[in-house]
Formats: sequence, structure tokens, C-alpha cells
Amino acid sequence: MRQAEAQPSHIAEAREEKKARGAMLSAVERTLSKDDIVIADGMNYIKGFRYQLYCVARAISTPHCVVHAGTPVDKAKEWNSNRDNNYDETVFDELVTRYEEPDARNRWDSPLFTVIYDDETIPGDKIWDAIMLRKPPPPNLSTVTKPVSDTNYVYELDKMTLEIINAVVEGQKEYGAGGLPMAVPRSSQKVVNPSRSITLSELRRLRKQFVSINKMRTTLDVDRLADMFADYLNTNLS
Repeated sequence: MRQAEAQPSHIAEAREEKKARGAMLSAVERTLSKDDIVIADGMNYIKGFRYQLYCVARAISTPHCVVHAGTPVDKAKEWNSNRDNNYDETVFDELVTRYEEPDARNRWDSPLFTVIYDDETIPGDKIWDAIMLRKPPPPNLSTVTKPVSDTNYVYELDKMTLEIINAVVEGQKEYGAGGLPMAVPRSSQKVVNPSRSITLSELRRLRKQFVSINKMRTTLDVDRLADMFADYLNTNLS
């Protein structure tokens, strides 16, 4: 069993937080296999990051689960104040504001085990069964039936994702932030239009992450890549 975690100092600045989250995701991708259990105990308070971790597990057809430590804010703040390497109070409050509680209705948060902070026992057997005995999810809903060459697959992946992020940029220019959902090339799904400006750097970062997760999965049906990327953007932009 291996454990990956981020230090509190990485949370103080948004840029450093993104770098730490990226480093952690890379560490999970390198370490996770069908024979290794990885505990990603940190940086996962954002649902978009939990979705990324879910995609990593799904890509290699291995089960995953989410263990949620149910703790009142006041109690968590008390614990933090008593730690040697604690969060600054301002940083702590910002983390509470940004925290997105897991929801078992989301496939990336399921199965979900909530352990209340003062519980005397934890559902250890159920957690073990979830990661050791449960049938893993299929790699995706469009498990391939037609082979493609590695070169063609990567080319299509790069081309399609670039076309879509360019369409999102143009869509926000046309509709404005918070306007109508945006149609994107080669996808039956529309991309949400959040009530904020989406920067090109943010879209490039999400594109890079999606390509990194999927570039080795050459057994995917290339006709479904656009729908998958649109779904990925919707999860991370909403």
C-alpha cells in the first residue's frame, strides 16, 4: 500500500496549489495498478480532481472508492490550530469555502463511505470489499471495437481537443459568460457556459490533463473522444 499526499504549504497560493494537484495526479498515475492500492489523501476536496482520479482508475480497470471524513468545521478548525504544521487561518477559511462535499450520486464519488469524526469504528470491511472484490468499471462507455494505430489515435486526440477548446473560446465570445451552452465540433454534447470567463490557459490545462489520461488508451473508439472531452470539460468547468 502506497500513500500520496500534499503538504499544507502547497495550498497558500492558487498557482502552487495547481502545481501540487498536478504533481499528485501524476504520482497516482505512475503508481496505481491492478496490484497496488493508492491512498490519495489530499488535494481531493474539489470534485473535478476526484473525477480525474476516477478516470485514472477507470482507465486501467481497477476499482476505487471515496472515504469522506465527516467533520464539523469548528472541530476541524480546532484540530488545525493544534497542529505543528497547520494551515494559516485565512487559508483554512478559503479551503472551507472551496470544499465540495462528495455525493454518492456522482459516479466518481461512488462507492462513498462517510466516517463521522467521533465514530468509534470505521466500515473497514466494506471499504476493503469495495476496492478488492468489487467489479471495476469498464474503461468507458465506448469500449472500442475497431482498432486504430497509436499514431492516428494520438493525432485524432490532439486535433479533436484543440478544435473543442477553440470552439469554447469562440462560444463565450459570442454568448458571453453564463450564456447558452456551447456546441462544439464532433460532439453530440454541448459544453456548459459558466457565469465566469473561461481563460485559454485553463482550457489548455484541462486539455493537457485529458490527453495525458487518455493518450495511451488506443483501444478507444475515436468517434467517442469528442463526447468524452465535452463531458470532462463540463465536470471541471461547472
